[in-house]
Amino acid sequence: MIQAGDRIAVGLSGGKDSAALLGALAAFRRFSPSPFELIAVTVDMGAGADYMPMREYCEKLGVRYIIEQTQLYEIIFVERKEKSPCSLCAKMRRGALNGVLVREGFNKLALGHHADDVAETLLMSMFYEGRLSTFKPVSAMTRSGITLIRPFIYTDERDISALCADENIPVVHNPCPVNHETNREYMKELLRTVDKDSGYIADRNLKRAIFNPSRNSLWDDVE
Repeated sequence: MIQAGDRIAVGLSGGKDSAALLGALAAFRRFSPSPFELIAVTVDMGAGADYMPMREYCEKLGVRYIIEQTQLYEIIFVERKEKSPCSLCAKMRRGALNGVLVREGFNKLALGHHADDVAETLLMSMFYEGRLSTFKPVSAMTRSGITLIRPFIYTDERDISALCADENIPVVHNPCPVNHETNREYMKELLRTVDKDSGYIADRNLKRAIFNPSRNSLWDDVE
C-alpha cells in the first residue's frame, strides 16, 4: 500500500476508526522502510462539530492537519431534504477530500474502513443491489489520479475500539439526522445477532470467505 516518497492523507472524520488509523500510520512512519509524508484532512460538513480534539491530537502526533470547510449538511439535509442521504453524503465528502489532495499534491488517501465494514458492505450489496461487491484494500481513482488505501481492512472493529480505549485516542461525534437508522446499521445489528446465535463463528467465517477467494464456489465457469 505504501511506497517510498508517497504523500498520504488520512481522511480524519473524527470517529474512532480514522483517528486510530492516523495514530497507527504516524507510528509506522518512524520505522517504515519506505519513507512517506503524512497529513490529516477533515471535511467539516457544517453541522457544528467541534474538531479541537482532533487538532490537538494531530499536534501531539506531529501531523499537519487541514480542515476543509463545506456546506454539505445544508445541501443534503436542509435544501435537498434527502430521505436516504448516505450514498450522496459519502460521494460528496469523498469529492471534497479528493479536492484537498489534488490541491495539496498528495497521491494517496487512507481511510479507516475495517474488516467489519467489508462484511457489512458485502451484505448490503447482495441484499439491496443484487451483486457481490465490497471494499478493496487498494483502489485507483482514475479521474483524480489518487490511490485509495485501507490499511485496517483486515482489522476487527473491536480491536480498534480497544486500541482507542488503551491509548486514550480522542473521538469527535458528528451530528447526523439519520444516525443509527441506516441500512449499514441494520446490517451491523444483523451480523451481531447471527454471530451470537452461531456461537461467535459466523463473523469469522464470513470474513474468511471474503479474504480468501480460493474458498469461493460461485458460477464463474457457467456458460
